[in-house]
Amino acid sequence: MTRHELDAAGITDPALRAAYTQCRRLNARHGKTYFLATRLLPLERRSAVHALYGFARWADDIVDDLDRHRTPEERDRLLHLLESDLAGGLRTGTGSEPVVRAVADTADRYGIGHVLFADFLSSMRADLTVTDYPTYADLQVYVHGSAAVIGLQMLPVLGTVTPREEAAPHAAALGVAFQLTNFLRDVGEDLDRGRVYLPGDLLAAHGVDRTLLEWSRRTGHRDARIRAALVDAAAMTRDVYRTAEPGIAMLDPRVRPCIRAAFTLYGGILDAIAEQDYTVLHRRAVVSRRRRAATAAGGVLRVAGARWRARAPRRAVAASGPATRGKGPVR
Repeated sequence: MTRHELDAAGITDPALRAAYTQCRRLNARHGKTYFLATRLLPLERRSAVHALYGFARWADDIVDDLDRHRTPEERDRLLHLLESDLAGGLRTGTGSEPVVRAVADTADRYGIGHVLFADFLSSMRADLTVTDYPTYADLQVYVHGSAAVIGLQMLPVLGTVTPREEAAPHAAALGVAFQLTNFLRDVGEDLDRGRVYLPGDLLAAHGVDRTLLEWSRRTGHRDARIRAALVDAAAMTRDVYRTAEPGIAMLDPRVRPCIRAAFTLYGGILDAIAEQDYTVLHRRAVVSRRRRAATAAGGVLRVAGARWRARAPRRAVAASGPATRGKGPVR
């Protein structure tokens, strides 16, 4: 399908096609939930989405370095190199890294503001030194760069039926909702990396601190205070989903099934966390294959419906044209 996506997007340069293809592989490998939803997009827009996600994934992998082979100083150096490469790529359309070439091309094609990439990399750099967020307000600064800007980058690619500025707050909120969901799902894994993304004031309201979280993670024992904090964090996240949801109707009808599917699948992670009684410190919550398949099937039906509705006016014009002419006066 990669070749068809690139052809539909009008990407013909072999090196650029290879760059986009690498981004698609990153998306498929790391973002199974979102990659599934992306398959519901019109062919010509998928490559751009893969480029945006692939670049974000590349930067995130530098910061996290899951195999722990690199020192913090090495990761900082690599992030600076990526930042410099991107700055040049956004100016010239080139780049040393394939992900940079693809995302620079996407930014140019869709007129994506360069400041959004700067804000993203600023949050990525924070992950090298910041290990917790005392308040939700502090966390909001981080998630603006790590998540809200992703929604804003996506908006020109997806297209809207309303002024873009009207849809923008909802797109930003959806990116944040997805990120907060990840924080809940990955709280144990993030703790292993020395980070706590749940806001400190929310944890403290339930008598929870890093020491208690680490004890629970290490021993496998549960604590009612931790569960209460996680329930509160899930409720906070669902509030952000509610802020985001009206924006789906503001998108191009052909892309709504994709975003609706992503909305449903990520919301399903919250459901899975609740069904596992908030044991995220001890096991990862996942949406079942059956549920993912059902969501994808529903998305396919909505895609078909959107395409049928888009073609209906053309069919009506084609049908009415000759008939109208036939009703003219006989000469």
